[in-house]
Amino acid sequence: MKKLAATAIALGLIIPQATPMVSYAEVMDQDIIKLRILETTDLHSNMMNYDYYQDKEVLNFGFAKTATLIKKAKEESPNSLLFDNGDLIQGSPMGDYIAKVNKLENGEVHPVYKAMNLLGYDAGNLGNHEFNYGLDFLDRTLKGANFPYVNANVYIDDATDDKNAFTPYVILDKEVIDGDGEKHKIKVGVIGFVPPQITQWDAARIGGQVIAKDIIETANKFVPEMKAKGAELIVAIPHSGIDVNANGKNEENATYNLSKVEGIDAILFGHSHATFPSDKYKGLEGADLEKGTLNGVATVQAGMWGDNLGLIDMTLEKDASGKWTITDTKSSTRQIFTKDSTGTHSNADVHQGVVDAVKHDHEATKDYMKGALGKATAPINSYFSQIKDNEAIQVLNEAQKWYTENAIQGTEFEKLPVLSAAAPFKAGTRDNPNYYTNIPQGTLQIKNAADLYLYDNNTLHAVVVTGAQLKEWLEMTTGQFNQIKTDITEEQNLVNGEYRSYNFDVIDGVTYEIDVTKPAKYDAKGKVVNADSSRIVNLQFEGKAIDPAQKFVVATNDYRASGTFPGVQGSEIIVKSPESSREVVSAYVLDKKVIDPTPDMNWSFKTIEEDVNVYFLSSPEGQKFVRPTDNYKYVATQEDGFAKYSIDMSTKAKVPVQTPQRFKDVNKDHWAFDFIAELTEMGIIKGKSADKFEPSGNVTRGEFVSLLARTLKLEAAKEHPFKDVGGALEADIAAAYKAGITAGMTKDKFDPNAQINREQMAAMLVRAYEFKTGKKYDATTPAKFTDVSKVSNFAKESVNEVSQLGFMVGIGGKFEPKSKATRAQAAKVVSLLNNK
Repeated sequence: MKKLAATAIALGLIIPQATPMVSYAEVMDQDIIKLRILETTDLHSNMMNYDYYQDKEVLNFGFAKTATLIKKAKEESPNSLLFDNGDLIQGSPMGDYIAKVNKLENGEVHPVYKAMNLLGYDAGNLGNHEFNYGLDFLDRTLKGANFPYVNANVYIDDATDDKNAFTPYVILDKEVIDGDGEKHKIKVGVIGFVPPQITQWDAARIGGQVIAKDIIETANKFVPEMKAKGAELIVAIPHSGIDVNANGKNEENATYNLSKVEGIDAILFGHSHATFPSDKYKGLEGADLEKGTLNGVATVQAGMWGDNLGLIDMTLEKDASGKWTITDTKSSTRQIFTKDSTGTHSNADVHQGVVDAVKHDHEATKDYMKGALGKATAPINSYFSQIKDNEAIQVLNEAQKWYTENAIQGTEFEKLPVLSAAAPFKAGTRDNPNYYTNIPQGTLQIKNAADLYLYDNNTLHAVVVTGAQLKEWLEMTTGQFNQIKTDITEEQNLVNGEYRSYNFDVIDGVTYEIDVTKPAKYDAKGKVVNADSSRIVNLQFEGKAIDPAQKFVVATNDYRASGTFPGVQGSEIIVKSPESSREVVSAYVLDKKVIDPTPDMNWSFKTIEEDVNVYFLSSPEGQKFVRPTDNYKYVATQEDGFAKYSIDMSTKAKVPVQTPQRFKDVNKDHWAFDFIAELTEMGIIKGKSADKFEPSGNVTRGEFVSLLARTLKLEAAKEHPFKDVGGALEADIAAAYKAGITAGMTKDKFDPNAQINREQMAAMLVRAYEFKTGKKYDATTPAKFTDVSKVSNFAKESVNEVSQLGFMVGIGGKFEPKSKATRAQAAKVVSLLNNK
């Protein structure tokens, strides 16, 4: 570039302008570099694209795939820096295995660094989960990294509280190449921060050893010092989210105000498992989502578990005085997968070097997770754990209660009632529609205990609280729900997505209702915002209103017992288990051998008499577990991967009943078991024999119409135009014809013995629904099946309508209109019609 300019001047091709005067020397002195800064964050030991709980490969997370994006991003830019934000060594079964089972010894390299050392990281930051296993384990782990670590706001807990526990910052001498191929050195300062709350969250492991200070105060202390020591560019790596209202001291999510600290040029943040820039931050004051800046500072966040790579592309120019100036920035993220109506698609192959590096640890983790514990008499999942008492929570509470009752025997507390508090850890947390527990009926393995109790670093603690404290504890948990307005007809989302599900404690041993028409008393931080509100109503113990002065023992975890939750803060801790909470769950299953996870439904919503339109979001997989008698129904699957479910707030959730198995070929874990059982009990459907149903067998047109007639209790009729109809089904077919449910194949032919296909079933279902409701139904949006072009003209609208009604949801993204319907499918759609 400089050579070209010189040649041009020599040839007289550049015409000097009158003002400003540009000398030859000035043109030749222009040094411009393009610098790319890359970020990973919240990897949580997910080195492989593997779900250890479900024992299968996945496309939507895993550093083995992120590494391929890193390699490509580096190849695209001659000048790059790579940093990790933190929350690295804990959070997946592999991390648990290395910390708890095959414990990392001095001199060994943690698998996260076996992988990351291959990619050329320039520095790393500590997240809050780095402290989950204590400082000794952290020290052993960090020795395996081939790159420096920084943290500026954690200090040694001594008389002065002024000695950093870790290196607060580093200044890297980064060699870069400008557009002309000339080499330069630029001093890049890198500083890291962690939420000050680590000393509360991990008090049992790091208390008395370190303290943590305010992020903003720490930045204001060290950034000028870094500048004074020659840093020309400063990159801040806060393991902290964005909260515009976080203006107090020791805020957990301080990134917004950090962007206002003078001297910081780029921010790579994390902790909240989101991506920035993204629509999540639309409307945020000071955020430019097109450029990816926050209050003018280049900013990026790369999601979680390696699902995204963060990039900041900078242009820097050196002025005449030799100072580097940022002239342009652009922040973006690259995702390892794409999701659309046809499914999830990979955007990156696995990095074979990473796969090979962690192969031994990966296989050992898989083997460990398959260890057997006992059996469950029913499936255990968390799909509906935020809207009713749930199997997953029931198991956790039963295990904690069992352990605590044994622990207090022979103590002064043994005669106090023992309660237990547990929360749904996996409930679509942080915009992830795949993040749920789903354990089939039958053998329970170690992987299932890990799936139920996600955090292996938590230990069981038990506290003593009064009835009054217990109520405040529960009031805090009701922040999980939005306030439902009873004077509007627009749809309202029941669940507050900004409230973390791990704070939604369900307390077993008492019964209570939650009145969501009232505002929450506390905000997400436990601050009183509606002092006169009381969402918890009818709080009872053993059938009687709780005495505010009565004492209870409540089993919980160390995080909650030592935290700031209203009702819990400052309570007396009487049990501190040496085992992790997950080990308590495993021990409980081993002791009982067979467990019944059926929830006791000790809590429910207070019913709402007004006609309100309420919904919640969960996984599309949850619809398989919707029982005909449940007060919630599947509606549709959204583009973001979540499914919408409607909920009838005028009725209460019912206690699941373990229906006896009637047919040998329809086990209780069969996806259509509840539908078949309900219709059999009602006398609507019968087996092919006394003990066989043949769920995969086909159903005829006559049989399906007969099912509809019996479900709708149509009055038997005789008149019809069909020449081929007679015998046992004639009265039902005639009744359906009279009701307008079917018109036949032709004017005088019904073809009752022909196998019904899925589009014919759709057409009859819609007409049956319209007959039941007494009004015409029209879909508001077209169905998104990939094979809609194959649907016959007569059924096109019907397919849209059954999709929107939730009667028929397709198979792998397709509707398969010409496929023959099975007896199990017929049972499902008729059951859904019956309960709609």
